[in-house]
Amino acid sequence: MSRFLVVLDPGPLTTVQDRGRAGWAHLGVPRAGALDGPAAALANRLVGNSVAAAVLETTLGGVSLQASTAMTLAVTGADAPVTVDGRSVAAREPVAVRSGQTLCVGPARTGLRSYVAAAGGIDVPAVLGSRSTDTLSGMGPAPLTKDQELPVGDPLGEPRGVDVSVVRPLVPPTLLRFRPGPRADWFADEALEALTRSTYAVSSDSNRVGVRLNGPGLERHRTGELPSEGLVLGAIQVPASGEPLVFLNDHPTTGGYPVVGVVAAGDLPACAQLRPGDEVRFTTRR
Repeated sequence: MSRFLVVLDPGPLTTVQDRGRAGWAHLGVPRAGALDGPAAALANRLVGNSVAAAVLETTLGGVSLQASTAMTLAVTGADAPVTVDGRSVAAREPVAVRSGQTLCVGPARTGLRSYVAAAGGIDVPAVLGSRSTDTLSGMGPAPLTKDQELPVGDPLGEPRGVDVSVVRPLVPPTLLRFRPGPRADWFADEALEALTRSTYAVSSDSNRVGVRLNGPGLERHRTGELPSEGLVLGAIQVPASGEPLVFLNDHPTTGGYPVVGVVAAGDLPACAQLRPGDEVRFTTRR
């Protein structure tokens, strides 16, 4: 019997994501992949999948899915209500869903992105070794649409609950550690100090490409053009406005604005859960 999930309501933006396409940047291919990697990995572990299995990543408004057959699902990430046929069920735990039942992830109360794993993984075709949606290039599966049928693979392991589910507190402002460079020398001596002493607000223009920030601009002492050069995940690029932005998984592989620093990899999952208006601060302390 085929296993699939019917999309009853895709929400504002729900995409298929796994660990991404690392290793293709030299050909201009972004990595994509789940923005909150630990949350996606937890969802997979709860339903007995490999941590590399594809899951669904929602954005703010949640998603509604109907199961074609009995299967185990799990929801992690942002704090959001989860129901099966209107009955509240626990997040961050395996949930047994019968054939024809509907799982709904509601709007996020805190945080921004939730992750839905199905035992067996979301079994859409892989592109360059990944099933991830890349919103910048359009590579991979398109974002979910109403009435779409999502194939689900055969379960490979047993669901595994957890004794204690640790949820990272979202206490404002979010502190992001970073290392200066590679173009910190393009900025005035006071720029790094200004970056670390200022509080920035997340812009509504933020997306999977990057977190745009509103706040004090960073003054440059070099005003010439910078030839396009490679960009890495977590790069803090400073465009002409002077307001920094932090590149996330769907970032372009090259850019022409100077990068003043790079956010620590361990702090990037927190960026995935930042909502417009949330406050951010930077520090060079490790």
